[in-house]
Amino acid sequence: MASRSEGEPSQGESLAAVSRSIGSLHRRYYGKGPTESKSYLLDDTVLCILRGGFTTVEETLIADGKAREVEAMRRSFQRTMRARFVEVVESQLEREVIGYMTQIHTEPDVAIEIFLLAPQE
Repeated sequence: MASRSEGEPSQGESLAAVSRSIGSLHRRYYGKGPTESKSYLLDDTVLCILRGGFTTVEETLIADGKAREVEAMRRSFQRTMRARFVEVVESQLEREVIGYMTQIHTEPDVAIEIFLLAPQE
């Protein structure tokens, strides 16, 4: 197991930075960010779970039975945001992202960002 150098962030610190940065991007571009976020590294997969981030417009549509429309809009917007999200993970973990997926769930209000990392040599 490789040891980390003095001043180099731990894996936990890097994952916390991923969570904060992804949440910040949501706040900046959606106008509302998650109330909670946490990221996990499982083998070559980063899983970022964001809770409580629907905007008032999205909540209104969901209450009117239009959750599918909200999901479609979010997927479209996430494709637009892909490069920004990938850059956050690559810069914080110093690993190449080779795949990115996103999903939302309306009840409870949760979004999941999944990043597949290139295998380490």
